[in-house]
Amino acid sequence: MSFVNYQTREINCKLVYYGPGLGGKTTNIQYIYQKTSGDNKGKIISLNTENERTLFFDFLPLDLGEIRGFKTRFHLYTVPGQVFYEASRRLVLRGVDGIIFVADSQVERMEANIESFNGLKKNLIEQGYDITKIPLVMQWNKRDLPNIIPTEDLERTLNTIDVPAFEAVATDGEGVFETLKSITKIVLMNLKTGS
Repeated sequence: MSFVNYQTREINCKLVYYGPGLGGKTTNIQYIYQKTSGDNKGKIISLNTENERTLFFDFLPLDLGEIRGFKTRFHLYTVPGQVFYEASRRLVLRGVDGIIFVADSQVERMEANIESFNGLKKNLIEQGYDITKIPLVMQWNKRDLPNIIPTEDLERTLNTIDVPAFEAVATDGEGVFETLKSITKIVLMNLKTGS
């Protein structure tokens, strides 16, 4: 899971934004990148192949404190959303410390949300993870659009293990940092307790 760099006295944690294609994963990461202080972040890297894109950047938050004298550095990743990039999604999940599942709130995207969440569970199992034990938060994105699923329905259908969930409009930044703060807090609690 997390990687300890004794030379820099940092604990490196990997957070992955997972969800259906065009659901807002990249928009979340781009918004966080734009609003994070330049001295505390690395460059945003886009790993592009012919048909897919995976984004990555890392940042060192200022206000999260230390764990046993080590600062925490978070590495944020997105997975390609389209179903046919399953191998890439599995690869990005390797060594994950926390997951943000970004669901698209539009009614016509519910099947894609379900398919993506089921794929997440399957990919975690294949890598030896238990979805009920790994830090996970849900984000109900695109809440500003007209044809959206009620949050109660999203909760009932997707949030079956009762993890924190946040409404968001990632294009405006609404709910983006609330979601990020929640997952980092859960990851840090796990590190402190050794879970």
